[in-house]
Amino acid sequence: MNHIAAAEERIVSERLRRKLNDVNVAAQTHLSGITDYVNFTLQQTYFKCAHECFDRRRSQEEINHCVENCSIPVVNANNLVEMEMAKFQERLQRSLMVCQDKYEAAKLHPDKSLAMGGLESCVDLAIQEGIQTLPYVVDKLKNTLSIDK
Repeated sequence: MNHIAAAEERIVSERLRRKLNDVNVAAQTHLSGITDYVNFTLQQTYFKCAHECFDRRRSQEEINHCVENCSIPVVNANNLVEMEMAKFQERLQRSLMVCQDKYEAAKLHPDKSLAMGGLESCVDLAIQEGIQTLPYVVDKLKNTLSIDK
């Protein structure tokens, strides 16, 4: 690989890294209301409920069972958010793998400069499509968690 091609590859790699960071920022921004709901509203409810479990008239086993029951909404909400975000990441990774496959095929072409440009445009499109799906993921989570919009 010549120096120009290596420099071009480093530039494209840096652009791709920034685009992936854009997805993370977008996801955090879109999910902020949900994470606030889980981390504050549900956690607060959990601690209030758990506090009520501590009664000297109860056995340790009853207290433990009561506290465990109080944690169910928080645990379920966290699991739901993690599951939906894992699906989102999986879809994005599959799209990026298609881009990688196209890039590998394009490298076989005599004009190798087309490969990097094709990779960058494919990744850009995949990321933009991923970011565009985030509001739908958030709406699904809000509906499932009964969060007012």
